[in-house]
Amino acid sequence: MRRLHFLAAGTALAIFLPAVALAQSTAPTAPTPADTSPVTPPNMRVSNDVGEIVVTARQRQESLKDIPIAVTAVTGDAIRQQQLYQVRDVAALSPGLNINSDSAGRAFVSMRGIGTTLIDTVQPGVGIFIDGIYQPNTSYLNTPLVDIARVEVLRGPQGTLFGNNTLGGAINVITNQPSNVWKGRIDGAYAGSDDFKSASGSISGPIIKDLLQFRIGGAYHHQDNFQKNSLIGGDRNPLTQKTINGSLRFLPADWATFTLNGNYDRVVGGSVPYANSSGPQDYTLDVPTNVASIVAITYKGASLKGDFKVDALHTKITAVAAYNESVSHQPTGDADFGPIDYLRASANRILKTKTGELRFDTQWSDSISTLVGLFADHATTHSYGTTTFVPFGLTIPSSLHALNESQAAFGTVFWKFAPGWDFTAGIRFDHQKLSASDASTAGVYKDNEVDPRFTLTRHWNSDVMTYASVARGSRGGGQNDPGAPNLIYRGDNVWTYEIGTKFSAFDRKLSVNADIFYNDYNHFIGANALAPSTTGVGFVAVDLNSGHVTSYGLEAEVNYQLTDAWRLYGNVTLLHERVTNSDEFTQTTGYAYAGNRVPFVPSWNFLAGTNYRLGLGDEDSVTLDANVVAKGKRSGDSLDVNSQPILSSYYLANGSIAWDHGRFEIAAFTTNLFNSKYLETYLDASLLTRAGLAPPIAANLAIQGQRRRVGVRASVKF
Repeated sequence: MRRLHFLAAGTALAIFLPAVALAQSTAPTAPTPADTSPVTPPNMRVSNDVGEIVVTARQRQESLKDIPIAVTAVTGDAIRQQQLYQVRDVAALSPGLNINSDSAGRAFVSMRGIGTTLIDTVQPGVGIFIDGIYQPNTSYLNTPLVDIARVEVLRGPQGTLFGNNTLGGAINVITNQPSNVWKGRIDGAYAGSDDFKSASGSISGPIIKDLLQFRIGGAYHHQDNFQKNSLIGGDRNPLTQKTINGSLRFLPADWATFTLNGNYDRVVGGSVPYANSSGPQDYTLDVPTNVASIVAITYKGASLKGDFKVDALHTKITAVAAYNESVSHQPTGDADFGPIDYLRASANRILKTKTGELRFDTQWSDSISTLVGLFADHATTHSYGTTTFVPFGLTIPSSLHALNESQAAFGTVFWKFAPGWDFTAGIRFDHQKLSASDASTAGVYKDNEVDPRFTLTRHWNSDVMTYASVARGSRGGGQNDPGAPNLIYRGDNVWTYEIGTKFSAFDRKLSVNADIFYNDYNHFIGANALAPSTTGVGFVAVDLNSGHVTSYGLEAEVNYQLTDAWRLYGNVTLLHERVTNSDEFTQTTGYAYAGNRVPFVPSWNFLAGTNYRLGLGDEDSVTLDANVVAKGKRSGDSLDVNSQPILSSYYLANGSIAWDHGRFEIAAFTTNLFNSKYLETYLDASLLTRAGLAPPIAANLAIQGQRRRVGVRASVKF
């Protein structure tokens, strides 16, 4: 009954809100040049020739306000203004997106409650892309944001155009491209609370005007991250990042463009720096552990993209080839996370990925166009490490080699079948094969998935549109280590039903994007668990299918230009998600699923902010920005049906005051102004007790959230 009430209310909202906008609008007319720019907040604004927010959410350039997908576009200016330094930081500005990290080498990401895992050997449930290139591991969410044009967050299954592992949605990071004029910028920031410091710069221009252009950017970032080790000294969860990336663009003819991209990143930081905790409301910063668990990761990547206009066929052809490599090394770590020197571990991994894609975007007539293509992916993983039982002087090695190959064919038809009406139908076929072997076992996972998407769109006038869609998304499965009762676990999939609207009103001073959705989530790959080993000795960690999840919710982004100088902005997510059947979990582990929640998924979150710009002359201005980011209660992780840890909701106040003098800007900023205490992640003691450890070694584990920073930042453009 509650579900019916919620969906009825949401449907009424989706119908009523456009009616408000229609009441403020005249009959459909061609907009004047002054009316072509939608109202957007400072954290979403994009500047270009036509004043539109242009995104590539459907693998072609389109206006954000016209596409029937729930999308948030965060611009490069917003990234700097809001002190966002890693890809995962963008979650604060996007409804429905939730990202937690417990290591410099991995992150947990979910969209609308879909895609969460606690282990990075599982393929992501939310796709991660850099300039359209798929990144196969959640560790890429911790890479730096350097010289970014925008980040597009697409909510809901995106399989038809972006591929498998996008059942929750997709995050596409788009870097600035080379320019035909010389330009550059330098940015820096410092806050003393945890030795937070950041510096970045970029330059772009022509090597041969109109023929060959380049862009190069680099950055350095460091923070101590507040937690100290009270036993051995030093920082418990530091982070240092060094990065450089660049592009070359070659235009040999007006119908051909070639773009070569390259990147190198070095990330050194805490590796699962959990510490003993008395409970989910324990916010102690200084903790005792006997080893400083640090991981170093090196990322390398290169891609070559060719765009070709074939006017005779009314077709644009895009071909992309890419290579990505990440190498992580953790020489030693505290595997029991406490002051007693009982377990130590080392871990190393080399991940290499090659991808290729070919797309044909064809305009058949004024009303019909298509986008079809082929995709291939070849990824190898080689990992090795040790676990040492210190009191017994016993070291156990482990190693794993895996090959993941996939091929796909996809196509979408865009049909404008009547004035103001659009219908889109897409489908993607994916074939995946994963083979893995280690010292004592080998296995093969194979699967074929078909992911369709259907969307009906109504453009009521230039200011109002509504849409309804149904889409399927899927994620590939994988293989576990020796002794697991399920050497192979299957992929998971979701059907998502969505109704949405995008409209502006009051002479475009008010802009609203809103949607309601319902997810039918099958065989969900939840948090990893422990199961009795088939060897008859102890427990083994396994990735597994946990059952069925039902979720539904509402998302909205609202921006209101009160005056020429004063703007209000915000977003909100309301989500109800429950595990409705956990038989698969019980069949694998032999015990019941703890509670009925998906770990780390809040029931609500919101952003509310205001921005005021005071002009001081032709070039000078002062801008004040303040916002509150809030996250509701969420479940920690547990393997005990009698223990369901709940993390408290929290509110983070952030602000800045900036003086802008044309090409120069200086600002004072604060994040978490009131020093709110919260937990990034929490695992209760049942995870260690089921592994065979006993108190006091087996304890609750937590990682603290970031506390207050007050600092300064500056930018110079040239």
